[in-house]
Amino acid sequence: MSYADRVPAATLSLPAGALAVGVLAWWAVVGLLDVPPYLLPSPVAVADRLVARPGLYLRNAAITLETILTGGAVGVLGGFVAAGVVVHSTFLRHALAPYLVTLRVLPKIAVAPLLLVYLGTGAGTATTFVALITFFPTFVSSASGLRETPEEYLDLLRSVDAGPVETFLRVRVPAALPDVFAGLKQSAALAVVGAVVAEWILTDEGLGYLVLVGSENVQTDVVLAAVVVLFAEGMAIYGAVAAAENRLSW
Repeated sequence: MSYADRVPAATLSLPAGALAVGVLAWWAVVGLLDVPPYLLPSPVAVADRLVARPGLYLRNAAITLETILTGGAVGVLGGFVAAGVVVHSTFLRHALAPYLVTLRVLPKIAVAPLLLVYLGTGAGTATTFVALITFFPTFVSSASGLRETPEEYLDLLRSVDAGPVETFLRVRVPAALPDVFAGLKQSAALAVVGAVVAEWILTDEGLGYLVLVGSENVQTDVVLAAVVVLFAEGMAIYGAVAAAENRLSW
């Protein structure tokens, strides 16, 4: 087996092993220390909760996943397009830089109440929040990668009279892929966090809302069951981005 074949196997087996160790440690702590269920239920109790109400968790998981994917797609696409525009325009880069820096460092959770005022509650508002959360990591990473295209590559395209669009697609984008995917990985993680925060504040559905309701009612098993499903969604999304990066690596 080649090194390239062994790397994906190790990439999957190490996190799986760490997860198994974590679950066993959780089980041991609950059993050995006799922790009350309202503080920390056992893995079996959490699994029982999932099995007892599969429809509840599947329905809310689908809502959260739709928010993550829709908002994430809008934010990532917007960030990449904005990066391409800024890289090609010195005027826009200097004109927008102060505002983009300010928006980037602004705590995004502070924007959620404003969205509630301007857009009201609902899935659309939650999607907008996720789009805002995922825009900046993609924008910053993509702009950095597009700006740092090796000059000799650009000179080669100029020598054959390639236009700006051809240069962008055939040289800048391939050269920027490592940075673009670094931003996508950040955005994938932030999209899950953003969806949960949005469902706490802006909607009355989704896994984030289940976490909120479970916390208010001291139903720790409900909270942890929702967290388990969120973890699975987050890992699946991150894994899809990593797989795409491996397929498109140059």
